[in-house]
Amino acid sequence: MTGVLYIVATPIGNLNDISLRAIEILKQVDVIAAEDTRHSIRLLNHLGIRNKLMSLHEHNERDRIDGIIDDLKQGNNIALISDAGTPLISDPGYPLVRAVQDAGLRVSPIPGVSSIIAALSAAGMPTDPFTFYGFLSQKNSERLSKLGTLKQQHGTLVLLESTHRIERLLEQLCELYSDNRIVVAKELTKTFERFLSGTPAEILLLMQQEPALKKGEFVVLIDNPLTISEKTLGDEDIEILKLLLEDLPLKKAVQLSTRISGKKKNDIYQQALSLNKSVS
Repeated sequence: MTGVLYIVATPIGNLNDISLRAIEILKQVDVIAAEDTRHSIRLLNHLGIRNKLMSLHEHNERDRIDGIIDDLKQGNNIALISDAGTPLISDPGYPLVRAVQDAGLRVSPIPGVSSIIAALSAAGMPTDPFTFYGFLSQKNSERLSKLGTLKQQHGTLVLLESTHRIERLLEQLCELYSDNRIVVAKELTKTFERFLSGTPAEILLLMQQEPALKKGEFVVLIDNPLTISEKTLGDEDIEILKLLLEDLPLKKAVQLSTRISGKKKNDIYQQALSLNKSVS
């Protein structure tokens, strides 16, 4: 019988957040592959777990894959953990999981803590929909460009940020999302957990007045709803749709009009049906 690769979520701060099933799996497996063995050993010691520990991080992951697959084929069970939270979510593990699946071997999730879900659950932000983007580029120009692109993505936008870049991110949000409500969730489940809510400028001012707020790990949530003008079709949108319907089948006209206007396809489709009905 072949082994199983378990993807095990671990606490992001409070060690008591680990699930009973995660503890059971970590005790039973033959090998635990950890992003940073020095970091993970503290959790394992806390749990009284003495299993074989190996490192698996972004710099050695591809070199480890063949050996892990061989171990699984020999019947060894392996657990993958990251420094905190759920592996693969802005953490290493994707190449390994894909390779194990391609080899026809079983991958099983042991769900648990995720900073993204934890932040969304307590931020008071809309969660339908939300879109996760992780850490943006370290380069200011690339990050600013990406933030500009994200303005077209409506709903709650979720980012991750670190101590040394949180202030610069807030400055860029002041440029592009000055009127949007944002929430900065800091040090989730830890002693100095905080949820800061307001405009980017308001939160930036708080951090400048209280520098300790800039220390830690952050989940940044941006409320980016559709505006009334974005929801409804304007006169120009309708005129473009009329012109397209003169020369194209309804389905193609709706498709092109959606791309041109950026409005919802269903709204344009209903308008197209109405226009066709008025002509006939």
